Amino acid sequence: MVYTVAAATLTVAAPLACTPSRAEGAESGRAGSGSHVLVTGTDEEMLVLEVTETNHVVVRLPRAEVGQGITTAVAMMIAEELDARLTDVRIPLADARTKGNQYTGGSSSVSSLYGPARQLAATARAKLVTAAARRWHLPARTLRTRDTMVVAPDGRTATFGSLTVSAARIHHPAVPDKPKPASRHRVIGRPTTRIDARDIVTGRAKYAGDVAVAGAKPTVVARPPTIRGKLLSVDDRAARALPGVHAVVRLPGGVAVVADTFHHAFAARDALRLTWAPGPLHALSDAQIRSRLKAAVPRLGTPPHGSTPVEAEFAFAFVGHAPMEVLTAVADVRADRAELWFSSQTPMDARDAIAQAVGLRPSKVKVHVVRAGGSFGRRLNYDAAVEAALVSRAARRPVKLMWSRGDDIRHGRMRPASQHRIRASVADGRVVAFEQVMASVSESYDDAGLSAQGGVRAASGPLPSRTGLYNFGRVSGDSGGIELAVPLGAWRSVDSGTVRTAEEIVVDEIARELGKDPVAFRRTTLRNKAVKAVLDKAADAGHWGRTMPAGCAQGIAVHEEYGSCVACLAEIDATDPKNPRVTKVVMAADVGTAVNPRGLEAQLMGTAIDGISVVLQAGLHIDRGAVREGSFADFRYARQRHAPLVFEAHVLPSAGEPGGAGELGVPAASGAVANAYARATGTAPRSFPLTF
Repeated sequence: MVYTVAAATLTVAAPLACTPSRAEGAESGRAGSGSHVLVTGTDEEMLVLEVTETNHVVVRLPRAEVGQGITTAVAMMIAEELDARLTDVRIPLADARTKGNQYTGGSSSVSSLYGPARQLAATARAKLVTAAARRWHLPARTLRTRDTMVVAPDGRTATFGSLTVSAARIHHPAVPDKPKPASRHRVIGRPTTRIDARDIVTGRAKYAGDVAVAGAKPTVVARPPTIRGKLLSVDDRAARALPGVHAVVRLPGGVAVVADTFHHAFAARDALRLTWAPGPLHALSDAQIRSRLKAAVPRLGTPPHGSTPVEAEFAFAFVGHAPMEVLTAVADVRADRAELWFSSQTPMDARDAIAQAVGLRPSKVKVHVVRAGGSFGRRLNYDAAVEAALVSRAARRPVKLMWSRGDDIRHGRMRPASQHRIRASVADGRVVAFEQVMASVSESYDDAGLSAQGGVRAASGPLPSRTGLYNFGRVSGDSGGIELAVPLGAWRSVDSGTVRTAEEIVVDEIARELGKDPVAFRRTTLRNKAVKAVLDKAADAGHWGRTMPAGCAQGIAVHEEYGSCVACLAEIDATDPKNPRVTKVVMAADVGTAVNPRGLEAQLMGTAIDGISVVLQAGLHIDRGAVREGSFADFRYARQRHAPLVFEAHVLPSAGEPGGAGELGVPAASGAVANAYARATGTAPRSFPLTF
């Protein structure tokens, strides 16, 4: 461990092995009282803990806060091990670094940070206790910590901040620096309100659109009417003549307008006279894409002799991310350096791509990561930041570039459309073989880093995710794909969102073929005890099998991923099959140690809304190379009136290491909603969303 001190600030970085330059390591801290600390490290997380003389504990988080509550979870880990008040813990987001792990995705943030963050805080606590013991000439073992201070047996107290200088000089603490056992946890595992909740609801929380950079002018982009359309000509005389317009800049994907306000920028954008060549998909619409996908699905193998097949084929539409906060980036690009502010789940990759786009060395590009109003995988890509950098360089001034909602839906990234075939072979009252084959759209387009960042590229080969949950005998699968110039991106529970959903629908149909109740069938067929436990909890809490009115029904599904498992029970009112309403959702999850059960409940609630949306009503159509939808009016993600009237989340107790939770519930919720609809209507849904 290496500890450095400057301006009365204790800093603990764990674990450290070298001392590179500032550009190679963590940011300097400015947590309070004029502190300016330079700390470096080479471990994956590069966590740095600061204790300021104003008694604030600061950890710069190498992850993006996109609404999932990771800052609260990490603050709870730190407060637990330090015995600090949660209100004294600050979790700012770290700038882009050149080393370490700054990837936010795969529902991995809590699990990857749980050990390092707790060890970091435990070490800091040991240092602070040792410093207090030396000050008071008392045995360190007789001291305790609480409320961000050290307490002596006689009642004397010293705030962490008052001990920071002396604690920073200690290399061998006099008390153990190991994290607490779970039995002593008082913060971890306790339902906790988000530390940023008040700031969010009062408007104090700052997003990219709130960043104030001197001289940064609002910027919007005119984009082609079709996906990947090419600009042929620009007549910008009318646009430049409008008041408040500062610059018109050509980009690989369109034409940007820089103006005094977004109102002026949009007006000038609409005044541009543009000629476009149609994009490479101009001859294709949904029907042709679906036909090509069907043809690309690998053939099913030979079923076991004497078995009875249960077969199904499923179609899943393209789905946009559509976070409430559209893509926004502030850029200030100079001849010799660049500085940007935007939300990024991959800031190190983003910095390198921006540097390449504007012709600078990565060390000359500084990326400040700001919070985001939603992501769902969208901010793994950094399209808007690259555009903002190019516009700033060309306009020779700072800019604040914002995508419109239409830009986001028509030209943003999307979950690829896919086609699935499943055959379960039944013999002697059980499944003896289960095979799923599928084909998905993969991206075949690259344009100077603007379109291929993080794209989902499906290749032929083994199916990326298939059911190993059930004792289904011989389980196999294969995948194929078609390449289209569609901007794709990772969307919520990337492969499992479709693969597992289709599987869970077929599990219900197998149970029906065998004359068994869907829950009872799963209970006798599931391999994993933890999955059985969440299934039992959801079924019992949701009163599975209760009598329901005609046109109403229950559905259930389970999923296991990210070291966690979940079950979802959904009730639906489909008396009007064209306007179904999910009325109740009960979810049960085992995620190992749940750092913040309240945050987990919010995550599960969000995945329930995702499942309701993409199964019942939300998807994107392609019409002659263009996305038909352009706003929430026609990209019909669930609104309040579509949300379940009753929602319950049950977190099963566990002493295991934390697993992932953010995306965990999407396949289970999707499968449960689809199964409820099938039982309520007596149909076999095969194409999603159902109301497409």
